[in-house]
Amino acid sequence: MADSADSSALPGVRELLTHAVEAVGGTEREGQVRMAEAVGKAIRTGEHLAVQAGTGTGKSLAYLVPAIRHAVEREATVVVSTATIALQRQLVDRDLPRLAKALKKPLGREPTFAILKGRRNYLCLHRLDTGAPEEPENTGLFDAFAVSRIGREVKRLHEWASDTETGDRDELVPGVSEQAWRQVSVTARECLGVARCPIGTDCFAEQARGEAGRADVVVTNHALLAIDALQEYQVLPEHDVVVIDEAHELVDRVTSAATAELTPAMISAATRRSGKLIDAGIADRLLEAGDGLALVLDDMAPGRIDALPQPLAGSVTVVRDAAHACLTALGSERKEDVEEATARKLARSALEEVHDTAVRLLDAFDSDQANRPDVVWLSGDKYSANPRPPALHVAPLGVGGLLRERVFARSTTVLTSATLALGGTFDTLARQWGLPPAPKPTVKAEGTATEKPPPSDSDEGPRWSGLDVGSPFDYARHGILYVAKHLPPPGRDGLGEAMLDELAELIDAAGGRTLGLFSSMRAAKQATEELRERVSHPILCQGEDSTSLLVGKFADDTRTCLFGTLSLWQGVDVPGPSLQLVVVDRLPFPRPDDPVSSARQRAVEARGGNGFLTVAATHAALLLAQGAGRLHRSVSDRGVVAVLDSRLATARYGGFLRASLPPLWPTFDRTVAREALRRLDAAAPA
Repeated sequence: MADSADSSALPGVRELLTHAVEAVGGTEREGQVRMAEAVGKAIRTGEHLAVQAGTGTGKSLAYLVPAIRHAVEREATVVVSTATIALQRQLVDRDLPRLAKALKKPLGREPTFAILKGRRNYLCLHRLDTGAPEEPENTGLFDAFAVSRIGREVKRLHEWASDTETGDRDELVPGVSEQAWRQVSVTARECLGVARCPIGTDCFAEQARGEAGRADVVVTNHALLAIDALQEYQVLPEHDVVVIDEAHELVDRVTSAATAELTPAMISAATRRSGKLIDAGIADRLLEAGDGLALVLDDMAPGRIDALPQPLAGSVTVVRDAAHACLTALGSERKEDVEEATARKLARSALEEVHDTAVRLLDAFDSDQANRPDVVWLSGDKYSANPRPPALHVAPLGVGGLLRERVFARSTTVLTSATLALGGTFDTLARQWGLPPAPKPTVKAEGTATEKPPPSDSDEGPRWSGLDVGSPFDYARHGILYVAKHLPPPGRDGLGEAMLDELAELIDAAGGRTLGLFSSMRAAKQATEELRERVSHPILCQGEDSTSLLVGKFADDTRTCLFGTLSLWQGVDVPGPSLQLVVVDRLPFPRPDDPVSSARQRAVEARGGNGFLTVAATHAALLLAQGAGRLHRSVSDRGVVAVLDSRLATARYGGFLRASLPPLWPTFDRTVAREALRRLDAAAPA
C-alpha cells in the first residue's frame, strides 16, 4: 500500500473529480466529493471503507475517479463488482467510456476497462462445433412445440456466433431460453482448457479474461467475485483494490454462489456421461445409488433438515462412495483425441459435482447446531399443478468468514450502496460481511433518524470505517412516511378489508401514480383483482407481462398503478409524476419456513444473540429501505411512502426499522397523507 502522504505526479482525486464532472456536463455534489476523497484515502491507507451514498449522489464517479487514478499510477487493476446487469451495463456502456475520455489528458493516457463474467455467460465455440452432450430427462423436451422452439433458438445462436465479437449472452437480443443456451456453453468445470481445446485461441471466455488482465478497471458481478474467493484457482485478474457497489446484496449473492444441490437426475446424468468410459458395473453402482436416493426423498417432506435421518444418511453415503469409485475408475487426464478428452472432462465435471455435494451434505451435520457451517433442506412439490422433483440443497450459514479471508485479507475493499447503515449503524451488515464492529459512522444531520444498533459480537478483524455522505434529496421536505397505525396487524389470510379500503383511498387521493410493493405474489394479485373494481385508475400486476414492459407502461401513463413483489422493491426507477405514492402492505420479513434465514436465526440464538433482530429484522430493514427509495429518484420528486403494517409504529423493533429508512417526515394521520397526495395530484402536469 502507498503511504498516506500522496507524492504522485498525477493530479489529486479532488482535482480529477472536478475535471470529470465538468467534462460529462454534471454538477459537483458535496456528498460525491466527500465520498471520492474517502475512497482515495482508503486506497492509500489500505483501510476498508463502507459508504452509504443516497440516490443522486453520483457515487459511480465518486469511486471510479480514485480507482482509475490508482490503477494508472500503480499500473494495477481495480475490480468493480455489481449485483445487477443493469448497473454493469451503466458502468461499461456509459460511465466508464465518458470518464476514460475525460481523464485522458490529466492522467497522461486514456484509462482502459473491461467486463468479465462467469464462463457460462460466453458462447463456447467448441461446443457449438461438436454439439451438446445428452442432458438429463426433461419432460418439456417431449413436447413437440418445446422441441421446435429450442431448435429455432439454437439455430439462431449458430447464426449469431458468426456475427458476435464477444460471445456474451447479454448481447443477444432477444435472448434465448436456458435450455437453448446450455447447448452452446460450458461451465468452468466442463471446459477443456485453452491448451487442449482445438478452438482455444478463439475462445470468447479466454479473450474476455485476457482483456480483463490488461485493463485498469474490470467490471464483474458479486457471483464471480464469490467464485473467485471460493475456488482454488484464480478467476479474476490480480488486483489490490475492489469496489463492491450494491453492497447490500453481497451476502445474498455470495450465499447463492456457494449453494449446491443434489438430485437423482444429476446422478443419472453423471452416470450416463461416465458410462462409456468406465466399467459398466461401477457405473451401475452410481445409477442404483441415485435410484435409492430418489426413493428416500419421495418419502420425505420438503423443508429444513436439522437432524440427518438414517435412511437419508445411508443413501447419500452410498452416492458419495459410488461417485468416488467412478472418479477413480475414470482416472486422470491422458493423451487422447479431442472427442475423448471432451467426454472425459464432462464426465469428471458431473461426477465431481455429485461427489463433492454429497460430502458437503454429510459434513453439514458433524457439529452442534450453533457451529454448523451449512444448512441443508429439501425442496420439491410433486402434488402441485406444476410439480417439481425433490432436490437436496446445502448453503452456508454465514459468508463472513469467506469474505474476511478471501476478499478483505487480499484487497483494499470499498463497499457502497444507498442502503448500508441499518438502524443508524454499519455494524449490522459489517457483521454479515465478517468485519468487526466499528465506531459509529459519520452521519450527516439529515441522514438516518436515530442510531439504535442491534446486538453485535465483538471480535478482532480487518480495520475499516463507515461513512454516510447523505443525499442531495431533501427527504423531510419532499416526502412523507405515513404509517397506518390504526390498522390491525396483518394476518395470514390475505389482505384484510380495512387494508384494502385504506389502499383504495390512498390511490384515489394520489390520482393513480402508485407503486404497490407486496410481501407475496398472492397478496399482489388479490389487491389487483379487488381494487380494479374499486378504483377508476388502471392497475398493472407483475406477471401479466415482462417486468420491464410493465414498468415502461407505468412510467408512461401517470394515472396507472403497478403492483408486484420482490423485484419491484429494488428494480424500479421511475422519476417524475408517474410515481408519487409507494405502498408497502406488510413488513418484508423472510418467510418463517425459509430454510437459510431460519437456520441463521437459530444459530445466532444458540450463541446467545438476538436471532430475530440479527437476521429477520435486518432482512426487513434492507428491503424496506430499498422499497422506500423507489419514491425519490430525482431532486424534484415528491410523494408519500405509506406502510400499511401497524407494527412499524407499535413493535419494539419498529425503531430499528424506521431508523433504516430515508428521513422522510413521519405521520400516523391518514388525513395528512391523503391531503398531501391530493395536492400533489392537483399540481402535477396533465
